[in-house]
Amino acid sequence: MRPPTIRDVADRAGVSKSLVSLVLRGSAQVRPEKREAVLRAVRELGYRPNAAARSLSEQRSRTVGVLLHDLRNPWYIDLLDGLNSLLHTAGLHTVLADARLNRRTGRDAAGPFLDLGVDGLVVVGTLPDPAALGPVAARVPVVVAGARESVPPGVDLVAGDDTEGARLVTGHLVALGHRRIAHLAGYGAVGELRRDGFEATMRAHGLADGALVEPGDMTEEGGYRAAVRLLSRADRPTAVLAVNDITAVGVLSAAAELGLRVPHDVSVTGYDNTAIARLRHLWLTTVDHAGHEVGRRAARCLLDRLEGAGGEGRTHLAVPTLEIRGTTGPPPPAG
Repeated sequence: MRPPTIRDVADRAGVSKSLVSLVLRGSAQVRPEKREAVLRAVRELGYRPNAAARSLSEQRSRTVGVLLHDLRNPWYIDLLDGLNSLLHTAGLHTVLADARLNRRTGRDAAGPFLDLGVDGLVVVGTLPDPAALGPVAARVPVVVAGARESVPPGVDLVAGDDTEGARLVTGHLVALGHRRIAHLAGYGAVGELRRDGFEATMRAHGLADGALVEPGDMTEEGGYRAAVRLLSRADRPTAVLAVNDITAVGVLSAAAELGLRVPHDVSVTGYDNTAIARLRHLWLTTVDHAGHEVGRRAARCLLDRLEGAGGEGRTHLAVPTLEIRGTTGPPPPAG
């Protein structure tokens, strides 16, 4: 039995071959009902595009390089899910590399992707030298996702609004009645923006004197060490706002070790709404950093550039939301 062809998909969906091609490339020019008809026909027929033939005819590899800042960051999982879902629908495949490993060996992070002939590059997270992407962007479309550092001209940047997210979670703690709040801060532009949002919100409520900032390295161990210092103070904070969820896990461990109940004795919040925050035995109040949406927008930016859109790089900020769970409550009574 011969495999289904693009003509079979078009006949089943009641559309033209060219419209099927547009859907498979992820074009935004197709009406939703036509897109769904084509995708339903693809599923029903089990159609798979001939990648080798398409690459030869289009002089494209149909692959996208994804350079990840650090594979250990759980927030990137949601981002990659959103990114891959749209790229896969467009008939593109991704090749993943861990930039951290490249740095250890002193290798050029993007060079291997160019050697493979990728059609575009998505950089997820912060690179030590974003300016190095300039020569790469002169050869293929480049999108940076999940970082807030400055990028070269012609490079699109997609991220969450870190300042607004920090304002949301700080305002939540203030509304609960907390007046002494500590922020376990991070590093880089993301860390600075989240700290700015925390401090600005505390000032706006007249609580600048109750705002404590403790530097951290955005890891569970770093969160644990910083929290032990903070929660051992005689005037310990009644709430701790961690820069990310994994840091918050360290805070929860420190609180338990010191005999403090969460949220009765101390409230704890994270940031990013990773799968860790949704574990039932943690059930962490956190900021949903719209990872899936950031990934989809990054994919859309890349597809637009592959379809010929040029010009200066654009910045897209996804709107964060607050997820209130079981680790926040009113402060303990003064005693």
